[in-house]
Amino acid sequence: MIEETLIRAVCAAVAAMGFGAVSNPSRRSFPVIAVLAASGYALRYVLMQGGGLDIATATLLASMLIGFGSLWLGKMIHSPMTTLYIPALLPMVPGMYAYKAVFSIILFMQNLGEPTLASVYLNDFFLNVIVTVTVILCMTVGASMPMFMFSRRAITLTRNRKKH
Repeated sequence: MIEETLIRAVCAAVAAMGFGAVSNPSRRSFPVIAVLAASGYALRYVLMQGGGLDIATATLLASMLIGFGSLWLGKMIHSPMTTLYIPALLPMVPGMYAYKAVFSIILFMQNLGEPTLASVYLNDFFLNVIVTVTVILCMTVGASMPMFMFSRRAITLTRNRKKH
């Protein structure tokens, strides 16, 4: 499990740096983005595989790690939290569930004439949409929590530090 976790963490780090490059952050942000993405993704994976947690709870805890890490590391490199945590969170977006939701609704529409089959696809659609929305909501809440808990410190990363 350790090897699989490390491989997934490295892949998440590479993907996050790619997502981060789109917004053109400073060069000193890239290692931090990589560390946040790798640690958050690895935590979520370990919590789900070894800890038996569901994807939503594991994502909430992992995104809190990314959020608090971006607050702390952002202070160290003088970078806004959002520059760090948004790219770090993107590898945790539940793309497969979103894909399955779209695919299920297409199959539902193609099988309207067969009610039993259509109901199976409709059920799959709602299941996948609920998981996708819940995980994205947990990512948002978890990563934003440090900003609300330490709003004074978070605002100094983006505003004139002499005022605060």
